[in-house]
Amino acid sequence: MAQIDTLPPLRDVIRRHELMAKKSLGQNFLLDLNLTAKIARAGGSLKEVCVVEVGPGPGGLTRALLASGAKRVIAIERDERCLAALAEIAAHYPDRLTVHAGDALQADWPSVLAGIDGPIRIAANLPYNIATPLLIGWLKTEPWPPWFQSMILMFQKEVAERIVATEADDVYGRLGVLAGWRTEAEIVFDVPPSAFVPAPKVTSSVVHLRPRQIPLPCTSAALERVTQVAFGQRRKMLRQSLKSLGGDLAGALKAAGLRPDMRAEEVSVEAFVVLANKLG
Repeated sequence: MAQIDTLPPLRDVIRRHELMAKKSLGQNFLLDLNLTAKIARAGGSLKEVCVVEVGPGPGGLTRALLASGAKRVIAIERDERCLAALAEIAAHYPDRLTVHAGDALQADWPSVLAGIDGPIRIAANLPYNIATPLLIGWLKTEPWPPWFQSMILMFQKEVAERIVATEADDVYGRLGVLAGWRTEAEIVFDVPPSAFVPAPKVTSSVVHLRPRQIPLPCTSAALERVTQVAFGQRRKMLRQSLKSLGGDLAGALKAAGLRPDMRAEEVSVEAFVVLANKLG
């Protein structure tokens, strides 16, 4: 395996700093630096781009982002054991890596990004246990268009498939509606369990999400309310599942071009937006 920089191999870093992955933190370390470089480049050129990374761990993707030309990396790491290893990377790439110790779910993004100029991209091998809440938080960013240019994120494959799903897919649900409303999302490639230490029991997938500059007018709160009710009883017909929302249900269904006997899994993102604006 070719080295992307002159820093020690990640296995040596992990051994020296005694960084055994913690299941409680959803950690699975990605050690193949050629693979992390592929992830880093998945969103296009990094020239003049500042990258926000969540859960860098021992720094495999961090190193790939910097070696691939990122102007700067802002990393948020909850596990204090990893900070010393990240400090070594920061010393190797002077003035290009800033590490914030803390929980990304509680991050004050305006403060984290203070002083940053130029385009910002999010790139992360997300800890499995916070991946979906983090994504939803970013998708609900206000105002929109958001502060990030795009997102390159790794999820468990089954979660990735739900993110990119449409009404033509069996796994289509609330996450697919929210992601489809505000972004164009695609699975770029899969990553086998053997690429990680420890190896998870599932395949992972890298997802590229590009914000829609002008999504259909709607509030995330209204869309979440309608999809929660609709998919909470996904086998019921819309005339039954949406009844609890009140309002002119018949008129809303007509405006969305939907039949009362259709089910949530048959409703497009565009039609859900109409329902949210009418009933949400």
